[in-house]
Amino acid sequence: MLKKYISLDVGDVRIGVAKSDVTGIIATPLEVIDRQKTKAIKRIIEICEIENTKSIVIGIPKSLDGSEKRQAEKVREFIKKIKDNIPFVEIIEIDERFTTISADRILNTMNKKGAIEKRKVVDKVAAAIILQNFLDSFKKKN
Repeated sequence: MLKKYISLDVGDVRIGVAKSDVTGIIATPLEVIDRQKTKAIKRIIEICEIENTKSIVIGIPKSLDGSEKRQAEKVREFIKKIKDNIPFVEIIEIDERFTTISADRILNTMNKKGAIEKRKVVDKVAAAIILQNFLDSFKKKN
């Protein structure tokens, strides 16, 4: 069965969003939600409708030793808001260690070196890495 996913890289200021193709094989960056300018939950509902998905992969930030700190608690609080406002959606949590670092390195190799320019895209690239990691692990299980 074909299933589309979106993924979120949830931060205090921005939320990176990525989507999968209809085959669930490839993740691509979609957008960055600025939490100061946009009602994040409302925008996520719109994205779910536009992308025709009921599954959201969300990165949970963990320390190198696998423990969860305050930022993980903040992400789980945001997940609760999603569940309260979008009850039809399936939430899939995935370890997001190193995704922002990986996204930053990818952008550096693409000459996206300006801090402001990079900030505009790093979160959605990190969301794409989160989603690609999930899709790759899902393929291995099947």
